[in-house]
Amino acid sequence: MRNRDVIEFLGLWERLHNPDFKPLEFEGLKKQAGANAFTMSPKKWIEATDAIGIVSKAGRFGGTYAHSDIAISFATWISPEFQLYIMKDYRRLKTDENSRLSLNWNLNREISKLNYRIHTDAIKENLNPPELTPVQVAYTYANEADVLNVVLFGKIAKQWKDENPALKGNMRDAATLNQLLVLSNLESSNAVLINQGKNQKERMELLRQLAVQQLQTLEMVSLNNLPKLDVESNMK
Repeated sequence: MRNRDVIEFLGLWERLHNPDFKPLEFEGLKKQAGANAFTMSPKKWIEATDAIGIVSKAGRFGGTYAHSDIAISFATWISPEFQLYIMKDYRRLKTDENSRLSLNWNLNREISKLNYRIHTDAIKENLNPPELTPVQVAYTYANEADVLNVVLFGKIAKQWKDENPALKGNMRDAATLNQLLVLSNLESSNAVLINQGKNQKERMELLRQLAVQQLQTLEMVSLNNLPKLDVESNMK
């Protein structure tokens, strides 16, 4: 802990995680770090800066403990081999994470396509009189698809395409996982409302309420918002 780089790392961690960290005392220690006369211990660091990333306990079952971020940093400094293992495992975890996200996105996209069939069947049975021409039928389908686009994305498909000429596909291809899940639910709900004889204005109001409610619920249960475990690693 006499090393200036270590002091800077510990100070940066505390700035990010500890609102009671003492920055002025830290700056004084950082200026002294690396000098021959400079000494530092976990207990001295904690007392001087009110640090929380390192905990020093005395007694039979005492020792020096650190947050996992700091523990890994110290361990990689001690062992280059361990550092390589950490880097390798990090890349593996990111690859696994990306694979799961891609799988979930594709699954929701396929569910949305299946529900779209339910949606178009309801349109065919209730909104397409036999006397309509093929062009008029196609317009009806596109119009109802844009009803859902406006409800969920706030714009029709053509408007999105005009705003994003460089992107491939359509706005549904660029949708998030949560949006695709809600879209599939909206398609089913719109089919039910069409079968009930609701006009387009009524359906849009009901579907908008449903979309807002479901998006808020999905955001609340998002993995990114789940509480994180408070893990400490023994550094003794």
